[in-house]
Amino acid sequence: MGELPKTPQAHEAHVLDGHPTNGTLVLVADLLGSLTGYQDEQAGALFHDVHPVRGEESRIENSGSVAFDFHTENVHHPLRPDYLGLLCLRQDHERIAATRVSSVRDALPLLTDGELAELRKPQFHSLYPTSFTRNIPGPRPSAGPHPVIFGPADRPFMRFNSHNTAGDHPRARAALRALASALEQVCHDLVLAPGDLVVLDNHVVVHGRTAFTPRYDGQDRWLRRFYSLRSAPLWAQRMMRHPRVLPAMTEIRGVV
Repeated sequence: MGELPKTPQAHEAHVLDGHPTNGTLVLVADLLGSLTGYQDEQAGALFHDVHPVRGEESRIENSGSVAFDFHTENVHHPLRPDYLGLLCLRQDHERIAATRVSSVRDALPLLTDGELAELRKPQFHSLYPTSFTRNIPGPRPSAGPHPVIFGPADRPFMRFNSHNTAGDHPRARAALRALASALEQVCHDLVLAPGDLVVLDNHVVVHGRTAFTPRYDGQDRWLRRFYSLRSAPLWAQRMMRHPRVLPAMTEIRGVV
């Protein structure tokens, strides 16, 4: 993977500019679709450094170190990534932090027909993730209403974030709890070692992270993340200010 500097302790852009892993991640992302960034998230960065940041331990995003429950990446967005990749550069000191993955296609057989019917209704709203709202004052906006489960019965898809997705009615909220429980039952915990790369279908698999304790000594856990999108609509491509970077939500909200 090449030589690594110390794990950053703050949000430091370009810390791995020119690093050998850049070419590897571009190759994998472009084999799946096209490497893609979001203007609202880290100013459109194409690679995201996932590591603890001092003072942000409890944030439910890349900079935190508390448990991060199951979520679809960028659940609020009309152009969610088709795939995301996580490359481990450095493990946590105790080598216990796990990337948790769970498939909707494994979980749905554990639900009742009534719960599944509720999850297919467009009666859910998802808050924008905090990584998209660092510079937005006031309450976080939300997207929806949308279904949590959609697509063919034999090949379903999922749009769900256990921290940010809420149901509009008691039955919807009960169905969300049942889904979260089912996902937990079929979860796989992956303790990634340096050099390990996991690639997830973002419409089928949700992911999360177990908690760990950072030491801020330059040797903390460090992953790199990329997004891959199979195809951006022509209207979105024409609105892109930079190649590969999707427009801000203020420009496209409500279009899809």
